[in-house]
Amino acid sequence: MYILELQQVGRRVTTDGQWLIRNVSLTLSPSERLVICGRSGSAKSVLLRVLAMLDPCHVGQILWQGKQVSDAQVPRFRSQCIYLHQRAAMLEGSVEENLKLPYQLANHRSLQYDPEFIVDWLKQVGRDEEFLRRSSDDLSGGERQMVALLRAIQLNPQVLLLDEPTSAVDSGTESIIEELIDRWFRAESDRAFVWVTHDRAQASRMGDRQIIMEAGALQKEGGHAG
Repeated sequence: MYILELQQVGRRVTTDGQWLIRNVSLTLSPSERLVICGRSGSAKSVLLRVLAMLDPCHVGQILWQGKQVSDAQVPRFRSQCIYLHQRAAMLEGSVEENLKLPYQLANHRSLQYDPEFIVDWLKQVGRDEEFLRRSSDDLSGGERQMVALLRAIQLNPQVLLLDEPTSAVDSGTESIIEELIDRWFRAESDRAFVWVTHDRAQASRMGDRQIIMEAGALQKEGGHAG
């Protein structure tokens, strides 16, 4: 059974009816690393936001574990299928306060913040506990993106939806983020991700399956990475 499936999905601009994406069908299986690659303006981010149920689709349907997601089930869906924006949103306060923030939401109140888990992951990127006390205002763009990724990973999602997660960072931070996502992916056999990028080299590194997107439509399979 697929984790996620889009069936002939479309989304249009509400003001003039122009289609942003149309007749999009795709599947995501457990243990799959799916990369959607395309130029800027090809509507990759539009598709990912629809897949995350952050924006509505006007035609077609989205299936989660083989079933349609009702309005009442959307919060549960979003707790298991987490969207990461290309520019991380951070609130005023320390890194740790930002990491604790999701546990205040109804979706995650059954979970508990685990500082040992976070410190273990921070060590993988050369940071120690002192990093948790830093102000979010003092973080570089790459550090903000790492914190946003850890904020998602700690919630133990089954799927990550990654919208150009390294587009605003330097090459060193790009490698770190790729390694963190790869470590998360390999920790459980049923995890999967959808990674949107314009970078063909990154698509080859990170994807088991690549799909090319042009002008709001999925055009072709771009081959499999080794």
